[in-house]
Amino acid sequence: MVTSDDEFVVKAMHGDREALCVLLEHHGVPIGNELKIGSKWNGVVDADDVMQVTYLEAFLRIVDFQGRDTETFRSWLRRIAENNLRDAIKGLERQKRPQNRVDSPAGAESYVALVEQIAGTTTTPSRRAAAHELQEIVEASLKDLPPDYEKVLRLYELEGRAGREVASAMGRSPGAVKMLLARARDRLREALGARSRFFSDPA
Repeated sequence: MVTSDDEFVVKAMHGDREALCVLLEHHGVPIGNELKIGSKWNGVVDADDVMQVTYLEAFLRIVDFQGRDTETFRSWLRRIAENNLRDAIKGLERQKRPQNRVDSPAGAESYVALVEQIAGTTTTPSRRAAAHELQEIVEASLKDLPPDYEKVLRLYELEGRAGREVASAMGRSPGAVKMLLARARDRLREALGARSRFFSDPA
């Protein structure tokens, strides 16, 4: 009996990873082919890189998917891919501008700086937390992330390596590193929010 993609969607929503793999095989390549990267970024941002990060995000976010049919799934996957592409280009554009980023070893202060970076502020409750406490929580949260997300955050944010050096160390393009950074920061923000008070308003 042939199973329709609609049935695979329902199965994937209920945690069937094989069903999700089938859906990604059916719909990932066409979506990648339709991405509008633009001549300026050709050779820097690759559609395959975009889709690799998109597939990872699909596995992480399928529990939040609300649709019930193939068309809704395809639109959801396309939206993730387009967001990844946009974040990669934004990151590359920022990289071309002068940076005030100071490279530093992975000491306690670099963990505080990482939390403030993903919180988008320098006045988070982390400033009032003991540095070693924050370091322990960040370490625990990092270990819960997919390996590529953990690695890109350690290399770029904690060790202070340059984007091209991170790309070389990970065997990825600069565009892929920017996508991974954007998604990894999102994931770490979620993990820290679940583990700590660092992203909640102080009483």
